[in-house]
Amino acid sequence: MRLTIARLALLAATGLALASCQSSPKSAPVPSGKSASLLAMEQVAIAAHKCWIASKDPAFKPYQMANELNSFSGTPRFLLVPAKHYGGKPLLVVQAQGNSSRIDVFGPLMADPLGARIGSDIARWQTGNSSCAAAA
Repeated sequence: MRLTIARLALLAATGLALASCQSSPKSAPVPSGKSASLLAMEQVAIAAHKCWIASKDPAFKPYQMANELNSFSGTPRFLLVPAKHYGGKPLLVVQAQGNSSRIDVFGPLMADPLGARIGSDIARWQTGNSSCAAAA
């Protein structure tokens, strides 16, 4: 008889423990997938790598690309750094923040003659046009 009472008590305690572990329903679903900033930056970074680095464009030969798209800070970005000094100060930063698809571009290269081309390339790639040259 004691064994049966002990089993019933254990069963009741287990039931209470399980009931207390249930969470309340969430009012808003947890967003899944990629943020707008990450989607925008992936598109631009792929085109930049293809057109500037992989194509061996002479204007970008002195630079290499450092991707930081998997940033947990909500600021996916990529950098252009000196080719011979990967850990050097970034000469160009291309980034988006939060859940915005707006891309910011800044750094010393933007003040160089190459800056105009960088700006037009980024603007074109942001619209989904991944071509390496502006239409004539």
